Amino acid sequence: MTENATPTDAPQALRVFVVDDHAMFRAGVRAELAGRVDVIGEASTVAEAVSRISALEPDVVLLDVHMPDGGGRAVLEVVRRTHPQVRFLALSVSDAAEDVIGLIRAGARGYVTKTISSEELAAAIRRVADGDAVFSPRLAGFVLDAFASRSDTAVADPELDQLTNREREVLRLLARGYAYKEIAKELFISIKTVETHVSNVLRKLQMSNRYELSRWAADRRLV
Repeated sequence: MTENATPTDAPQALRVFVVDDHAMFRAGVRAELAGRVDVIGEASTVAEAVSRISALEPDVVLLDVHMPDGGGRAVLEVVRRTHPQVRFLALSVSDAAEDVIGLIRAGARGYVTKTISSEELAAAIRRVADGDAVFSPRLAGFVLDAFASRSDTAVADPELDQLTNREREVLRLLARGYAYKEIAKELFISIKTVETHVSNVLRKLQMSNRYELSRWAADRRLV
């Protein structure tokens, strides 16, 4: 090497942002990923996540599905409108069909469960950053089957597509006969928030009361 030559720069670590409403889990993710990626920030609420992701523009966002104020899908839908280059990898305890399909259709590049090892998670992050789709092994076949069997229904039901993940949760419980107070307790949100979600669902579906919503949900087997 000549005197004026400079060594090749080391590849820059992937910049990762963690969204989860449990502080201990976020701390655990930071510890497990230390030295593998650069965790540049974290958030526990939808509003905080949207604000900080927009400011920091990470390469990949690790996104919890269920949070008290709207969930990961709400974060994804808002951020993608202004920062389409940011990629999302869902990291959740849930392997429910609605959660997986909802996040992937909203634009997430992958979905893994929280049983994943640190090495596997780091590898999944790298693959998502490269543009690949990543799923936990036991979800991969399920996702393919689910899209194959549900794609026609999804395309033909734009009304359902316009509801957020949280709105669907509220709708399902409402259709099961839960009172607003019971829904609030079940989802760890306030009664006022439940009322807001119900009002939004009624407006989006152009219905006037919960009984119409219940019939609508039953017809689509959401109950």
